[in-house]
Amino acid sequence: MFNWLLIGIGDIAVKRVIPAILEEPRSVLYGLVTRHPEKAKPYGCKVWTDAREAFEDEEIQAVYVATPVALHAPLTIAALEADKHVLCEKPMALNYREARQMVGVAEAANRLLGVAYYRRLYPKVNRARQLLEEGVIGRPLLAEIHCAEWFPAENGERRWLLDPAMAGGGPLFDIGSHRIDVLNYFFGRPRRVCGQLANVVHDNPVEDCATALVEYETGVRGIVDVRWNTHVGRDGFRILGVEGEMDLTPLNGPPLAYPGGCEEIPCHANVHLPLVKNFVDAVLEGARLVSSGETAIWTDWVTEQVVRGSARKNYTG
Repeated sequence: MFNWLLIGIGDIAVKRVIPAILEEPRSVLYGLVTRHPEKAKPYGCKVWTDAREAFEDEEIQAVYVATPVALHAPLTIAALEADKHVLCEKPMALNYREARQMVGVAEAANRLLGVAYYRRLYPKVNRARQLLEEGVIGRPLLAEIHCAEWFPAENGERRWLLDPAMAGGGPLFDIGSHRIDVLNYFFGRPRRVCGQLANVVHDNPVEDCATALVEYETGVRGIVDVRWNTHVGRDGFRILGVEGEMDLTPLNGPPLAYPGGCEEIPCHANVHLPLVKNFVDAVLEGARLVSSGETAIWTDWVTEQVVRGSARKNYTG
């Protein structure tokens, strides 16, 4: 069996990661690391309050890092150096330098490093990628992504997301990173980036909205607008080509429209299960890791360019 150590028992871990590990037939939830051991009691596994002590257990094969972003790099690096494979939550790190360091340590340790960009495993996303490669819209030119929700962190829920020292940034790092990664999955390596951050509605230490313009080596441009400052929900994803348009709106829903066709392709009920399965396949069977450290660093590179560029425009959030 494949023994997992999970670090952190937050919202994502409880709702998705733990159920995914329990459902994946080769996987065992061997242990949990938490500052609140009582939270681990329902799972009947080993419990630690110190991750580095847990890494000394040779029965652990893989570590899932489900902590605030600031802890991703140090915990991932420590786990890799302890000869554990690691699947880390997104975004990969606070900055591109940390992300590169994580990849370098994984290579040196000969361990696998995955990052939880689970949309790469959406059947709809992969069908769209196939259609793009087949030229269904001709040469792709422009992708327009709009994701919006209301997130003031009222009542203290997930309030760490508003602390730049813990989260790195606001919606750019949170909901934006997922969508930037899908662009990278479709169009390859980004070449140039510009963007702006702002606080328009909320007076928070992180931005409440961000807009990025990403240009790819193929010439495709992607506009990613993400915001936490509206009650009007948006999950738009459209791609314009020379010969037609593809619409994946809503990105998290089943519809996929393109010239000559419209399909309904739902994702798995637990979007983390295909991610966990692919990771186990990669470790045990040598399968291709769909979302690896090597692919994820480019999302960190994009977000860093936006943050740096916006700072030069006197953004201080």
